[in-house]
Amino acid sequence: MRVPAVTGRDNGGMFGRAKKKDAAKDPAARTVTLIGKPGCHLCDDARAVVEAVCAETGARWEERDILQDEALYKEYWEQIPVVLVDGEQHTFWRVDADRLRRELGA
Repeated sequence: MRVPAVTGRDNGGMFGRAKKKDAAKDPAARTVTLIGKPGCHLCDDARAVVEAVCAETGARWEERDILQDEALYKEYWEQIPVVLVDGEQHTFWRVDADRLRRELGA
């Protein structure tokens, strides 16, 4: 019986999957979304943490106004500020800088 050789090809084989997994941990490939509203002091605090951690790690970040998006309002109104990482909820109310760094793989 002939056993196929293991190669380093990047076509979804063993090494290809490892590369994708490593890329997911690259902070520069991650997106942090802050959901809040104007005049919210907790949102201001969260923005400062998100902005600092993203500047430090190279992660991209964006801010969404919950008052301008009905779907966000329905889902997150009682939790703002909410932080998403790559579209998945990471935290709400208070943002811990160390925990966000770990999530981003930094």
